[in-house]
Amino acid sequence: MRAERNRCADLLRVCAIGAVVLGHWLLVDVTYRGGALSGLNALDYVGWGRWPTLVLQVMPVFFLVGGYANAVSWTSHHRQGEDWRSWVQGRAARLLWPTAVYAAVCAPAVAAARLAGAEPGVLAQAGWLIALHLWFLPVYLMLIALTPLLHAAHRRWGPAVPVVMALGAAGVDALVLGPRLPVIGFANYLLVWGSMHQWGFAWQDGTLTTPRWRCRALAAGGVVLLAGLLGWGPFPVDMIGAGTRVGNTDPPSIALLAFAAAQTGLLLMAEPALERLLTRPRLRSRVNRLNAAVMTVYLWHMIPVILVALALYPTGLAPQPAIGTTVWLALRLPWLILLTAVMIPLTLALLRVQRPLLRLPPGVGPTGWWSPILLACGLAVCLPSLASLAIGGFAPAGRGAALPLALCACGLLAIVCSGRPLPRRVGTGYLGGTGNPGDGGSSPCRGMPMPGA
Repeated sequence: MRAERNRCADLLRVCAIGAVVLGHWLLVDVTYRGGALSGLNALDYVGWGRWPTLVLQVMPVFFLVGGYANAVSWTSHHRQGEDWRSWVQGRAARLLWPTAVYAAVCAPAVAAARLAGAEPGVLAQAGWLIALHLWFLPVYLMLIALTPLLHAAHRRWGPAVPVVMALGAAGVDALVLGPRLPVIGFANYLLVWGSMHQWGFAWQDGTLTTPRWRCRALAAGGVVLLAGLLGWGPFPVDMIGAGTRVGNTDPPSIALLAFAAAQTGLLLMAEPALERLLTRPRLRSRVNRLNAAVMTVYLWHMIPVILVALALYPTGLAPQPAIGTTVWLALRLPWLILLTAVMIPLTLALLRVQRPLLRLPPGVGPTGWWSPILLACGLAVCLPSLASLAIGGFAPAGRGAALPLALCACGLLAIVCSGRPLPRRVGTGYLGGTGNPGDGGSSPCRGMPMPGA
């Protein structure tokens, strides 16, 4: 079991957020024609573009690193006597506070645009574009809430847990594609992403990386299964788009899980080389600085898309060639440069503004028998309301998303008001552990959580 900060996990998270931003900026094509703003998936118009998704799909990395971070944090805190309520409350609150800041800016902006007479269709499209990436939050929040149970299952049954989850995901896909029971597909948000989260547990305690042949076995198994599912199964190559009848992300499929297994195995095979690379102080320092901005970049990276599109397209300052044409491809690089030029100062300003959030307590008020119930109610309210916001956007049908936003606020309030965290008791031990607060390491994510933290 690791006892030090895993710099490799930090590097993977930073690289993953870069790929997420690059993917969204390249694949979500924003146009403005006939007074209407629209966002199109470029993959629907560029056939060969589905193959690059095998590189650009990096969300499995966030769940892998998130499982690692949650295992380190939960083990360390529980050894010091912190109960599950305090731990879940702290992780959830620190994930939701920066999200609340994002919503507190986007919602009034949508309301102001509506009062200014913005077209409902344009407003709805813009509201969807700045919310489409929020799907990650309810899924990860669910895994945070389940971490104490899932980690206990990992300690008892080890790799059997993700194996059973993978078999369950295959069964769900069979029911979705066979009898056409689409509602059942939502179970795969837990089974597929949860399997990757469990791999993070196994990475943290060394069971996935010691001996190293296990990484190679995971990668090889993933490649073989993925090849079979894509070659003879019903699943498309596209690992990002939801697809029409059959997709890999909405809900996540067993093909996405096979892809994630191959990706995870390959990355963990490269871990020794990455660790040697990170012995360079300058590179390590840069990774630390970038790592501190991951959550901010993830939440806010679609804002430059809207700002630049509204500045260039309605005014006619930039051409709008058809997707997939030579001119369109040639303009991708200037487009990325413009978005980066907006994103960098925006991120620096936001990091300064959000600094007080790091000092906010995860909970307030007295604790009692009601505290776990209030926390559970807050989580139960936040999960569907965040999902609704991600699906409908900040301006569904051109109107404000008042109900999901109000429910999110109520859920966060319930989480925070479920009581102050209980004081830790050093030396209580954890399932035969030494009770040393440093045994198990310091979390790879310090301060504000982030995707995969």
